[in-house]
Amino acid sequence: MSNKYQDRIDAFMESMKAKGAHEEEFLQAVEEVAETIIPFIAENPKYEEHNILERIVEPERTIIFRVPWTDDEGKARVNRGYRVEFNSAIGPYKGGLRFHPSVNLSILKFLGFEQIFKNSLTTLPMGGGKGGSDFDPKGKSDNEVMRFCQSFMTELSKHIGPNTDVPAGDIGVGGREIGYMFGQYKRIRNEFTGVLTGKGQNWGGSLIRPEATGYGAIYFVQNMLERIGDNIRGKSVIISGSGNVAQFAIEKILQLGGKVLSVSDSSGYVFAPEGIHSEHLDYIKELKNVKRGRISELGDAYPDMKFFEGERSWNVPTSADIAVPCATQNELNGEDAKKLVEKGVKIVGEGANMPSTPEAIEVFEQNKILFAPGKAANAGGVATSGLEMSQNSLRLSWSREEVDDRLKTIMADIHDQCVKFGRDEHGHVDYIKGANLAGFVKVADAMIDQGIV
Repeated sequence: MSNKYQDRIDAFMESMKAKGAHEEEFLQAVEEVAETIIPFIAENPKYEEHNILERIVEPERTIIFRVPWTDDEGKARVNRGYRVEFNSAIGPYKGGLRFHPSVNLSILKFLGFEQIFKNSLTTLPMGGGKGGSDFDPKGKSDNEVMRFCQSFMTELSKHIGPNTDVPAGDIGVGGREIGYMFGQYKRIRNEFTGVLTGKGQNWGGSLIRPEATGYGAIYFVQNMLERIGDNIRGKSVIISGSGNVAQFAIEKILQLGGKVLSVSDSSGYVFAPEGIHSEHLDYIKELKNVKRGRISELGDAYPDMKFFEGERSWNVPTSADIAVPCATQNELNGEDAKKLVEKGVKIVGEGANMPSTPEAIEVFEQNKILFAPGKAANAGGVATSGLEMSQNSLRLSWSREEVDDRLKTIMADIHDQCVKFGRDEHGHVDYIKGANLAGFVKVADAMIDQGIV
């Protein structure tokens, strides 16, 4: 990168920090995009003329509201709710709702900003948005979760709709929470519409939606391998996380003949030297989805596995071929990245949103690790949410095979776009550059067509 471009990037980021220096996650996401978009804009003046980058980093609308609810003891509680409607140039706002104590405006702006590019890459007509609350569903009864969700939706319902904004689930928001929110929306608006995705399959949900993010990440990794004449069969894979994305990433790896070495949660990780098998995966699903227990229990249940308290999956005491971070943002830092390089990892596919820090990405780039950013590899979930929206609009329900085939095709198309925009003269693909440029061009062209709005 020339000094001229770096100076422009620095100046742009200084202007962003002047507006919100405390929004660290959002600034991190913007800088990662700016590093590839600003040189592209300099070579394509029409985007500079319309000031696209400065416009695309500003949300079209940010909604913050109070969420009062009553716990099982009859005590009034209050949380903060958010919806960041970031960009609607190519379709209604689309993006998940996250319920977690860490939720703040910076995190939701970073997620909503990433969602613009992710949704664009799917080729489906969806804009970018994100929302949620600092409410923690863990340890709450079903009735407490229901009362919170109903209060949350009472306010959110004023701002969403099937042609305006279609939220989905995210961390802390699964089928239970989607059901409670959908019921409240229906009650308030007196209409049965596809205003939320991730619905139950017997009332408008799509087959493959729970599996889609994990499956999609592995389909993307498989596409990366196929491009260099290889595949997942026989490869050793390090997985972080043990929630929805991790579970179905493991399931797809097993189906494709790979070997999964680890699984984790915030308490530590479990190392499986002989690999995690379908029996273990069934145990993990029961543990996490039903019992809501800790991953250490997996280590207790199977003597051939070992739990490492307070450590992350990147410390597995063996070599590996692939790493798939599936937990949360910034879970993989520069030191972790060096460990993965030392272990022989050749491909990293982000199953979570921005799980790798800038320092980690720099290590991967320096060592020519094939790195798939979350806005590309993580797009399977929102792609299938888009397919759910289509089914709702058509009043149809596609088979599991139909949805899975469409998901495979979408992930292959995303991969091809990344290769088209990210391949250099030596044949090496910078998937970050490819994903950013491919996602940007479609949205930017739509913004130019629609004028200064």
